[in-house]
Amino acid sequence: MNQTNKIIRTICLFSQKPDKAAADKLNQLADRLIKSGFVVQTKRLCSKNLGINEIESKIADTSIILGLGSLVQEQINLEEFFSSQRVFFNLDLTSQIIDLKPVEFLFKIVNQKPAKTFNFTYVFNHTVSSPFFPSAVYDKDGFSIGLQPTNLSENCQSLDDWFNKLTAAYQELMGIFKTEPNFLGIDSSIAPLYQGKSSLVNFVKRLNPSFPESVTTDFYLKITNFIKQNNPKPIGLCGLMLPCLEDFELAEEYEKGEFSLERNIFLSLHSGLGIDTYPLGIDENPERVVAILQLVQLLARKHNKSLSCRFVSDGKAKIGEKTDFKNQYLKDVVVRKI
Repeated sequence: MNQTNKIIRTICLFSQKPDKAAADKLNQLADRLIKSGFVVQTKRLCSKNLGINEIESKIADTSIILGLGSLVQEQINLEEFFSSQRVFFNLDLTSQIIDLKPVEFLFKIVNQKPAKTFNFTYVFNHTVSSPFFPSAVYDKDGFSIGLQPTNLSENCQSLDDWFNKLTAAYQELMGIFKTEPNFLGIDSSIAPLYQGKSSLVNFVKRLNPSFPESVTTDFYLKITNFIKQNNPKPIGLCGLMLPCLEDFELAEEYEKGEFSLERNIFLSLHSGLGIDTYPLGIDENPERVVAILQLVQLLARKHNKSLSCRFVSDGKAKIGEKTDFKNQYLKDVVVRKI
């Protein structure tokens, strides 16, 4: 296995009382992974019942990204959120009557601090203890791990080749942490990023005639069936992430009109986790966003499935204009109407 492809997207410590000891523990766990040949991209800490400034003041190590889990709108101090450097959270709309209120919250961020649209998402039927932000929700103390498993697909000629490499990675992680009583497990979600071997769409196109044709095959179901059934210690979401602008080759499909919200939702219903880093024009009709959230809420309820919606904006681009996110994780695209 190529050592450079053994990538931990995130190791997340869940702590009800975050402090220096918790940060030290997280760094020690990350060091164990690094010594075993893994690349650790991000270290994260998720807690609950804390304010934005409060959690940042408790964790001085600025290399650690911070999560507050699920909040309600009334709990959020937007001034603190806008000035924060590393805080993420989600709004749980599972049981809420969805009207313009939660959407006005999104557009307020778009108008005042658009970069922060990256730091929150709406969630429905949510699953606890996922290490991925902004979806992470504290349930109990411990830690979980999420891979960037797309890299392991390099040089794979079939899904089975890739699955064998995923199995080896799972077993290696289990060996590293088998004596850790607070190891909650592996969120085996497929989390793509950028292009080439890190992109899921790159792998899709290697094994299929095209991305559009792949959508009406069993390709994605085979992946999600495998990661759910063969993960030795599953925790969190364990599904297929379809981050429109983080997977740069998926962003190219979006620009060509091949990754509409309908296609995104279709893939999410059988294999995915929802709408993620999907571009939003500043002149988009808020009522359209309300309709999308209402639909996703009912689909999550009908299928008893965890789904989320994260729309992102640069605060300038209208429908038909190109974005300028100035965010290394988001590919700039010409925004389409949703």
